[in-house]
Amino acid sequence: MKAALAWYFVAVWGGGYVFTKAGLQYAPPFTFLTLRFCFGLLCLVPIVLLWKPRWPRSSTEFAHLAVAGLLMHAVQLGGSHYAQYLGMSAGVAALIISCQPLITACIASRFLNERLHPGQWSGIFVGLAGVALVVWHQLDVHEVTFGSLLGTLIALAGVTAATLYQRHFSPGADLRAAAAIQFAVTVALLGPLALTVEDFDFTSSFELWIAIAVLVIFASLLGVSVLYYLLRHGEATRVTSMMYLPPVFAVVLELAWFGAVPSPLALAGIAVTCAGVAMTVWRPRARSS
Repeated sequence: MKAALAWYFVAVWGGGYVFTKAGLQYAPPFTFLTLRFCFGLLCLVPIVLLWKPRWPRSSTEFAHLAVAGLLMHAVQLGGSHYAQYLGMSAGVAALIISCQPLITACIASRFLNERLHPGQWSGIFVGLAGVALVVWHQLDVHEVTFGSLLGTLIALAGVTAATLYQRHFSPGADLRAAAAIQFAVTVALLGPLALTVEDFDFTSSFELWIAIAVLVIFASLLGVSVLYYLLRHGEATRVTSMMYLPPVFAVVLELAWFGAVPSPLALAGIAVTCAGVAMTVWRPRARSS
């Protein structure tokens, strides 16, 4: 069950690169995200009406969910989308954001009492090296500006903080209530930015709404819920090591949809990345006395 959910998360997170790129052609980042999470709230209305969620019982519970949602949706997606909007290539963005498992491992081992054996530490670095090989053909440092680099670093900080924050402060939250609250606070923050910075200007098209629908239903609703579920039932380092795999899946998706054959270097990177993730998630058997 957990393995199937993990591979689902990898698939939708990797496919999200493709649909995000398509959506940003018709709407600037803050406007695109506002449309995305407004649509998400509409999708949640029948869900919360038919299946009553357990809402937060105190203002503290509500605040924790709101903070985690703003970190995951507003900070992470806002930073990464704006970096792409400013011209950063997908390869550079993927490589920077793929540093998350390494940062999570450092934080978890220091503050969350997660003990990592040497093989797991090796797997973290091997996985990062594999991602670098996968996206190497897309790396163009000449397109990196201060603004796009800052946006990607903000996204990296946001997704790392969101996963650890939700796991620590809201481990037992109802995921339906969490999604509704987190979508609402994200719209409340990004909506005014879309109006003031971008005049909420977008081109309505079939491609835009398909991208929004796919990202909302399969990534924001199901994908993030799967991530939080896996964090509840596994160590943070093992779960976040899956973040190495979405760029790999994106390469496979490009091959299936567009016939873009990966280079031998990318194929080698896929193998190295999978090996790194396997080393990170592997649990050594306890020695018998």
